[in-house]
Amino acid sequence: MCGIVGYVGKRDSLDFLMSGLRRLEYRGYDSAGVALHDATQVYKCRSVGRIADLATALEKQPGIAGTLGIGHTRWATHGPATEPNAHPHVGGDNLVTLVHNGVIENFQILKEELIAKGYHFQSDTDSEVIAHLIAEGLKNASPSETDRYSHYLTAVQQAVAKLRGTYGLAILFKDEPELLIAARFGSPLVIGVGRGEHFVASDASPLAGHTDRIVYLADHQIAMLTPDSMTVTHREQGRVRLDVQPLEVGEDQVSLEGFDHYMLKEIYEQPEALKNAIRGRLDEENATAIFGGLNLTPQQLRSVNRIILTGCGTSWHSALVGEYLLEEFARIPVEVEYASELRYRNPPLESDTIVFGITQSGETADTLAALREMKRKGHRTLALCNVVGSSIAQNADGGVYLHAGPEIGVASTKAYTSQCIVLALLTLYFGRLRHLSFEAGKQMIEEIKRVPGAVQEALSCDQQIRQVAAKYQSATNVLYLGRQYNFPTALEGALKLKEISYIHAEGYPAAEMKHGPIALVDEHTPSVFIIPRGTVYDKVMSNMEEVHARGGPIIAITSHDDNRITEIAEDVIRIPEVPEFLQPIVSVVPLQLLSYHIALARGCDVDKPRNLAKSVTVE
Repeated sequence: MCGIVGYVGKRDSLDFLMSGLRRLEYRGYDSAGVALHDATQVYKCRSVGRIADLATALEKQPGIAGTLGIGHTRWATHGPATEPNAHPHVGGDNLVTLVHNGVIENFQILKEELIAKGYHFQSDTDSEVIAHLIAEGLKNASPSETDRYSHYLTAVQQAVAKLRGTYGLAILFKDEPELLIAARFGSPLVIGVGRGEHFVASDASPLAGHTDRIVYLADHQIAMLTPDSMTVTHREQGRVRLDVQPLEVGEDQVSLEGFDHYMLKEIYEQPEALKNAIRGRLDEENATAIFGGLNLTPQQLRSVNRIILTGCGTSWHSALVGEYLLEEFARIPVEVEYASELRYRNPPLESDTIVFGITQSGETADTLAALREMKRKGHRTLALCNVVGSSIAQNADGGVYLHAGPEIGVASTKAYTSQCIVLALLTLYFGRLRHLSFEAGKQMIEEIKRVPGAVQEALSCDQQIRQVAAKYQSATNVLYLGRQYNFPTALEGALKLKEISYIHAEGYPAAEMKHGPIALVDEHTPSVFIIPRGTVYDKVMSNMEEVHARGGPIIAITSHDDNRITEIAEDVIRIPEVPEFLQPIVSVVPLQLLSYHIALARGCDVDKPRNLAKSVTVE
C-alpha cells in the first residue's frame, strides 16, 4: 500500500520527492519520510501523519538537500504508526538507507539471526531487516576491477534471495552519492528515464511532468541507477534489455483541475472514461467487439465452458454485473469469487475454465495470488485492469485494459463503470462467438454507444443529490436495495457510503428485505431503492411498499415518471433510461454523488478515508 519515490541526478531531489509523495497520498498512509545524500552524508527526516507534517518537520532542518534521495509513505503493518517505524530505515553503521513497500513474512527469523550477529534494531518493522541484510552482504563483497558498483548489486541480490514475501525497494548507500538501486517482487516500481537523471516511483503518477519515458520493473528485477546510466538485472536471466515505454499519464490527469476532490473529478470523468474503454473495440460490420490482448484464438474461446470472475471490493461488484451479462447473452456459466477466498480454496475446475482477475490497480495482492494459484493449476488467466505494466498485467496470460486514466480517489468510481462497460463488450464478443445473432449484436452495439451520453445526463442530478445528502447526513444506517442487474449496484452504493462517510450501510436484493433486514427499518433508517424500468419493476415497487408501510424514508433512483413512486418516496432522483444490462453503469452515478456529498457534509476526508488504501498490496 505504501508509496515510494526516488531520484538520482544533477538537481536537488527534495522538490521531486515531496511532490511525488503528495501524488501518492491516495495509496493510503499514516507516516512519511525522506532521506537525501549530499555527497558527504545522508540526511533523514521522518514524521507521523500527513505529508504536511513531514514538510513541517523538514522546515526544522534547514539546508537539508541532496542530488540523491528517496521518500516513502507508510501504511502500518508491522508496528504502529510511530516515527521510529516510519521509513526510511538504515542498515549497519548507516551504510544502507532504504524504503520498502510490501510484507516480509519471514522477517522474525531473519531478525533473530541478525541480532545474533550483533545488529541492533530501532523499529518494529519487517523492513529494517532488509537494510541490515544488505549491510551484512556488503561486509563480504568487494567491487570488481571493471565495475565499481558490482558489490552493491551482489549485496542486494543476496539479501532479497533470503526474503519470503513481497517487496518494492529503493536503496541508497553512504559511500556512493550517485547510486540508487531499485528492486521489486510483487510490489510495483516504475523507473522514469530522464536526461542526466533517473526517477523511481510506485506508479507513474509522480513522474508526470518530469519525464515522458518509463520502464516498468518486473518481478525479480533489480535496477542500478546513476544520473547517466541504468542497468536492469534479473535473478535468473542476468542483465536484461530495457523496455522503455512512453509515459501516457499527463500532468493534468493527476491534478484536481478545479475540482475540490479527486473523487468528484473522477465521477465527472466517467463519460470520457467510458468512451476510452469503448474506443476501437466495436466491430459494427460483424456486430461484435474487438480485443487484441486476450491471447486466445476464437476456437479456444469457443471451447470455454466456464468462467470464473474474481476480484475484491468494487471489482467484485463489477464481476457480479459480469455474471449477469455473460450468462444472459453469452450463455456461459459464470462464478464470481472473492479473490481472498479463492486463493485458499481448492474448487474443482474443468480444463475448459478461464479465470478473469478484475482489479483497478493491477496490484491487489489477493487477486494476484488467486490468479497465480489458478495458473499453477493449469487454467488460462486473464486480467481486466487499469494500469499498464502492473503485476497482474504481467502475470496473466492475457487481458484487457480499461483506459480509464489514473484513479486517485480511494473510493473507486470511474473504474467501476469502466469495468462494467468492458464486461459488456466481452459479453458481446463471447456471445457472437456462440449463440448471439447478428441483429442482437448490432442492437447491443447501438445501446453501448449511447452509454457515455446517458452517464453525462445522469450527472445533472448533482444539485438535487446535495439537498438529499443534507437531509440524511446524520443517518447511522442506510439500506440499498435493487434486483437483478441493479443488485450489484446496491452493493456498490452501500460500499461507497461506508468507505468515505463511515455510515453503516447494507446492500441487498430488494426481495430479500423480508428475510431479515426489514427488522432494521424505522423512521431514522433511509432505504435507497434502485428502480429503473425493467422486467422486475413491479416486484421492486412491492418491496418499496413494504418499507413505506413501516415508516422508513425512501430515496428512489428511477428512470421515468410514475405516480406510485412519487407517492411513496420522500426523494425521487431520475436517471436516463437505458436497457437493463447497462443500468448498473448509469444508476450508480447518483449513488456515487450521494456518498460524496454526505461525506462532505459530515466533514470527512473524501479522498483519503481512514484506514483505507487505494492499492491493497498486503493480505
